[in-house]
Amino acid sequence: MKNFHEIQPKDWQINPFQKIGEEWMLITAEKDGKCNSMTASWGGVGVLWAKNVVYIFVRKSRYTKDFIDGAERFSLTFYERPQYTAMLSYMGKTSGRSEDKIAKAGLTLCHDGDTPYFAEADTVLVCRKMACQPVTPDSFVDSSVDAKFYADHDYHDMYIAEIEKILVKE
Repeated sequence: MKNFHEIQPKDWQINPFQKIGEEWMLITAEKDGKCNSMTASWGGVGVLWAKNVVYIFVRKSRYTKDFIDGAERFSLTFYERPQYTAMLSYMGKTSGRSEDKIAKAGLTLCHDGDTPYFAEADTVLVCRKMACQPVTPDSFVDSSVDAKFYADHDYHDMYIAEIEKILVKE
């Protein structure tokens, strides 16, 4: 946690529409001593089951999904833009199956306990999985969502996770 300090969720003053939807985040997890990460722009924060939570969406085809499924925790990391725009784009377009994209992106792997994150982030959320729910064709009330976002039938799983810790760069 060098160069980071912990804040309480109530003190995290962000606009989630901008932070997640426009600036993006990395979802990072570790399994069997190996780490993988992917860029995401879908998700949110809120309160559920008397916990401060995040919810994220990961397609079944993504390599990072195996890591999230194999770990109890994952991190969400946020970065100052525009400095990290190219890195976030690369991390979203390149699969960790075919290359060490973390090293190639120039990211420095750190850990909070067993949860991986990157030193270059300005904010780190350490998250503990609580639920995973597949998004399926029959779950849409608005059928246009299925046609628009899932024409290839590569559906997401939605993860709900408790925010255990928020670390911000000093």
